[in-house]
Amino acid sequence: MLLHRTNLLSSIAQTKQAKAFLVVSSCVLVLLVSSCSHRAEVNSAAYNEVVPNTLAQSYTPYFQVGAAVNRDHVTGQNPRGAAIVTEHFSVLTAENDMKWESVQPREGEFTFNGADALVRYSAKTNQDVIGHVLVWHSQTPDWVFEDENGKPASRELLLKRMRTHIFEVAGRYRHDIKGWDVVNEALNEDGSLRDSKWLQIIGDDFIDKAFEYAAQAAPDAELYYNDYNLYKASKMDGAIALAQRLRKKGIRIDGIGLQAHYDTSPPLKELEISIQRVIKANLKVMITELDLSVLKFPDEENMGADVSLNFEFKDEYNPYVNSISESSSQRLGQAYIDLFTLFLKYHEHIDRVTLWGVTDENTWRNTWPMKGRTDYPLLFDRDYQPKWFVSDLIDLAQAQ
Repeated sequence: MLLHRTNLLSSIAQTKQAKAFLVVSSCVLVLLVSSCSHRAEVNSAAYNEVVPNTLAQSYTPYFQVGAAVNRDHVTGQNPRGAAIVTEHFSVLTAENDMKWESVQPREGEFTFNGADALVRYSAKTNQDVIGHVLVWHSQTPDWVFEDENGKPASRELLLKRMRTHIFEVAGRYRHDIKGWDVVNEALNEDGSLRDSKWLQIIGDDFIDKAFEYAAQAAPDAELYYNDYNLYKASKMDGAIALAQRLRKKGIRIDGIGLQAHYDTSPPLKELEISIQRVIKANLKVMITELDLSVLKFPDEENMGADVSLNFEFKDEYNPYVNSISESSSQRLGQAYIDLFTLFLKYHEHIDRVTLWGVTDENTWRNTWPMKGRTDYPLLFDRDYQPKWFVSDLIDLAQAQ
């Protein structure tokens, strides 16, 4: 059962008291060999040595905490954002710079400026990189699915293009990337295969081929299937069946990424069951693309993360133009605390938890599913400051 906030705060308070005792004890030891004039300096040093104060440090014993970053973060164009990335996260995902439209906008013309910048940055900061994504129905140029006459490509041609793309991209970073989202969002809500052009042209074995090629191109990288709404039993049925089919064929798949694009009432019970199911299937669990919108979804029956959705702007769906309400801020913080409490419960099986963005300033939630809104879904605000509950998340890990 998840901790209620009162129990959580009580646990945190006890932990802080214990830390205070360590600090005082450190001071007593130091006083044996130095004068009390240095007491304040010694106390500060002892506290910093005993108590980690960033998300990355605090959660290292349990799982990695990551973020999706953009090119400005890793090229010096956004130094304030980069400071947060370096300090609080230990694994990075390219938000857009490794998608097909970014690295191969035209056939045979590969552009790796953004992806290379991320890999160089992570090497300097000693952070891991997750590749996102090799095969997806969205953000893939139309030419990929067409022949030279603009008609639908043949199965053979599309498979050739898939293989070439995967070998060029995954092969380029075969020694630099921890894991790849090989296939993204290939399932419908009922667990059946999405009627994408990949499926229409190649058939349902397009997923098999993608994982097969990825394993050949990047043999040392972990390979994942990634999707949203996997807290739904029927959709998780499809993901588990997909993974089992691959393994029966001798094709490697290492884990399932559960996208976490929720609101401030996340599906905690259903998500826990989904985590348990992935564990039972002997697959690694990744919580990917985590953000919690404080805004009402225009079509609540079809909530998810379908990037094709585009609703007409209406003021009623944009209530926090200047600032978030106190009640919404409290709900947001409690939702994050509840989620991280759940993740810690299964920390032996969860490999990482990745936030989809760094600050509210440039979150995709400002433009999806309705452009022009002002949302507040992340841990750091538009002034690049941690929100009130970030310290609670840090204390939560330290209270374990």
